[in-house]
Amino acid sequence: MQDIVTIDIGGTNARFAIAKVDQGRVVDLGEATTLRTADHASLALAWEAFGRTLDRELPRYAGMAIACPIQGETLKMTNNPWVIQPAMLAERLHLQDFTLVNDFGAVGHAVAQIDERYLEHLCGPDRPLPTEGTTTIVGPGTGLGAACLLRRKGQYFVIETEGGHIDFAPLDEFEDKILRALRRRFRRVSAERIVSGPGLTNLYEIIAEMQGLPITMRDNKALWEMAMEGRDSMASAALERFFLSLGAVAGDLALAHRAQGVVIAGGLGLRVADRLPHSGFAERFVAKGRFESMMGDMPVKIITHPQPGLFGAAAAFASDHPEL
Repeated sequence: MQDIVTIDIGGTNARFAIAKVDQGRVVDLGEATTLRTADHASLALAWEAFGRTLDRELPRYAGMAIACPIQGETLKMTNNPWVIQPAMLAERLHLQDFTLVNDFGAVGHAVAQIDERYLEHLCGPDRPLPTEGTTTIVGPGTGLGAACLLRRKGQYFVIETEGGHIDFAPLDEFEDKILRALRRRFRRVSAERIVSGPGLTNLYEIIAEMQGLPITMRDNKALWEMAMEGRDSMASAALERFFLSLGAVAGDLALAHRAQGVVIAGGLGLRVADRLPHSGFAERFVAKGRFESMMGDMPVKIITHPQPGLFGAAAAFASDHPEL
């Protein structure tokens, strides 16, 4: 059994914890420590700050989830001042070995390894995710993340994707109008422009424009609070459109992956977990023409683990180092 540092690095916060891994699996995830990236000039300085909170020497192994594509000599993130050079990490963090994975790839590893109690039934048949074949993982947050989990002969493989950037496909006349309005704002309208945290603001402003009503809310966080509490009719209408589009996009990705199961994740996925079963999500998810029967026989879950990114970063390292 080996202690490792596990890190989930986003645009605003970096979360750290100590995990225990054994023979390719995560067996324990310690308490998370959250540090604001703006308060630390580099990953190395945040690493040292985390070490001081524990008053111990940090392990020489690490799993890191980073909210950007893991490619090239330099990793840069939006809204994060850190510049991460993978080739220099071992030297700067005094590591013997480490694994890098993108944030949604980490969620894929989490889905593969977490206890089933953290996968709450949403719609479709109430049965476990497949032990053979593919599972689509999709989740709205600051953006729209997507990954594919492939299980085969007792092993699993996580395929990181940029599926959240597929074209938005309107499915009724109202969404035709939404698409036309968004085209005036953006060169290209991806699914992420609607199915994400900022997407709710786009929907709200377009609905107000269509209704000829003033836009009274500009702050995205406050808008989400109003929509979830049902305190504003336009915010509620935007949220319902968000749910419909999330169902449609999740179904499209499941078709593209030829999935046998789907997991909804992301920071907003857990936040809206109680609302999704009573929305139009399930109807849009299965509404795939000749494939409706297949879609209706697909279990759809929500991941409820409190730290899927941290768990998943540790799981990615464990999967890469089954000898430890």
